[in-house]
Amino acid sequence: MVNDILDLAAFRAAPLVRDPYEHLILPRFVKPEALSRLNADYPHIEQTGSFPLDSLKFGPGFRELVDALESAEFRKAFEEKFGADLSNRPTTITARGRCGARDGNIHCDSASKIITVLLYVNPEWDDSGGRLRVLRSRENIEDFVAEVPPSGGTLVAFLRSDHSWHGHLPFHGERRVIQFNWVNDTSNQRLAIFRHRLSASVKHLFGARPSRDPQPEDPARM
Repeated sequence: MVNDILDLAAFRAAPLVRDPYEHLILPRFVKPEALSRLNADYPHIEQTGSFPLDSLKFGPGFRELVDALESAEFRKAFEEKFGADLSNRPTTITARGRCGARDGNIHCDSASKIITVLLYVNPEWDDSGGRLRVLRSRENIEDFVAEVPPSGGTLVAFLRSDHSWHGHLPFHGERRVIQFNWVNDTSNQRLAIFRHRLSASVKHLFGARPSRDPQPEDPARM
């Protein structure tokens, strides 16, 4: 079932790039038919920010992707690619639906994360903004080694480090991203879920504000 949804064969064949940090970019990682089902059943998200799955409503096409991400086959493929033992590591999954003015700032993911997996699922992308950049430093958004349009089931995965800088140029509008992480321990997992759940509660309380992100720091802006 996982191979009907995700192209793990292409993932295993793709080289791991080590400049400027260990990462992999793979277009069409989510297979076309699965991507269509996913987008048809994607949760309706009016606000910016990352939302834990238990705060969202979605259909079976979205659920089948979540099940694939949580599968042992998916985990083993990443263990082989990144040379990491993830067998006892907790995971977190969040979804984004919109991008606002405060999104895209250059950052590294928190030290609690081991590997970050980003799935970009907009059907297409024409805007020059909102394209993830793999960066060499925290100072210059133009000093990048790769730029990724957030569409077409593209995968971006990287080993978190103190120099795994990434960001994107400004974009305002719909930008669908699913983020999956392996984290160090269950306390990190609980903290991440709590932060995202709190953010989601605040945003639902104050209503949809697509152009603003009320949190001073969003741990998953990509």
